[in-house]
Amino acid sequence: MNIILGISGSIAAYKAADLASQLVKQGHEVHAVMTRAATEFISPLTLQTLTRKPVLVSLEDEKHSWKPGHIDLADQADLFLAAPATANLLGEFANGLAPDPLTSVYLALPRTIPVLIAPAMNGKMWLHPATQRNTEILKADGCRFVGPAEGGLACGYEGIGRMAEVSDILAAVACQCASHANKP
Repeated sequence: MNIILGISGSIAAYKAADLASQLVKQGHEVHAVMTRAATEFISPLTLQTLTRKPVLVSLEDEKHSWKPGHIDLADQADLFLAAPATANLLGEFANGLAPDPLTSVYLALPRTIPVLIAPAMNGKMWLHPATQRNTEILKADGCRFVGPAEGGLACGYEGIGRMAEVSDILAAVACQCASHANKP
């Protein structure tokens, strides 16, 4: 499967390296697309090395072809996976905003491409009515969610908001792969 791995600016972004590595080991082609904020937590070079593919961070990175990179990635995708997905990213997805390559790829996806979202944020942010409203919009649009999980949060609180474990995300990807394989 050709998987777009979207990474936004959360401390959980470090888990994207393990996730990308595991997906590649399973035989998937993984294309990492990061927000600028994500690069504060994990290097694009790390993901490029693990995926063996260029990492898209800014629209200025799209000079490799006449076709915009975010459109080309969306056209080739079999699955779009946002992990971690911050409250900001959920809001941009839900409201059709595309200020960067990650949100642009999301908006350019054919509606038949499955979208998995693994939220990661402070529990108060997750439970805020605006975040819950955005989550409901995304679910109505057909997006599926993996997590968030409960436990210790980077802010020092305990509760809901942790990104789902990599193994849980991989299991959700496997479910999508199985349903994709069963389609005529």
